[in-house]
Amino acid sequence: MDLPRAEPYKGGAGYPGYNEELLHKTILVGDSGVGKTSLLVQFDQGKFIPGSFSATVGIGFTNKVVTVDGTKVKLQIWDTAGQERFRSVTHAYYRDAQALLLLYDITNRSSFENIRAWLTEIHEYAQRDVVIMLLGNKADVSRERVVRSEDGETLAREYGVPFMETSAKTGMNVELAFLAIARELKHRAGQQPGNEPSFQIHDYVESQKKQPSCCPFV
Repeated sequence: MDLPRAEPYKGGAGYPGYNEELLHKTILVGDSGVGKTSLLVQFDQGKFIPGSFSATVGIGFTNKVVTVDGTKVKLQIWDTAGQERFRSVTHAYYRDAQALLLLYDITNRSSFENIRAWLTEIHEYAQRDVVIMLLGNKADVSRERVVRSEDGETLAREYGVPFMETSAKTGMNVELAFLAIARELKHRAGQQPGNEPSFQIHDYVESQKKQPSCCPFV
């Protein structure tokens, strides 16, 4: 699969290719237990830590620099708590987010059914043009699947957002999800006012999902 190359975050101003205007705030949201922290660790460190993480309390974040068409794009990725009691804290972070990765667990029907409520909150508190991507996580646990991939596709089409299934354990589509977001944000940053966007994240995601190495569990 021909993807942009992800690199560890090595610093801010002064780092070769760094551009402060290309710092983008990305937030992971979804019910508690859907694998947001594991997804972030897989993308940031390239590994899966066996066992369950303790539920995220409040907000945590990490920085990651990725290369898109020779341009460094810095993602500031925020991992949010999914529990209801932290929801008001999460709302405050929506306002200046440029991208949101919305996760559900394919083995947990309620986490999927709650996606509509999450989208309602996002549309209420986030910027109108925020980039949203829907992710069905834990695709490696196919024997325990209760949410069909077709259900995720249908919901994503209803809300006009790109969709893919991921596995924080195997790394399936994890890098693709973040790099698709980075590519979209990079193109938006360089787009002239009034011009039609030259990059379509839906088309990019769909083309990459058709690659032979993509989506082995779907």
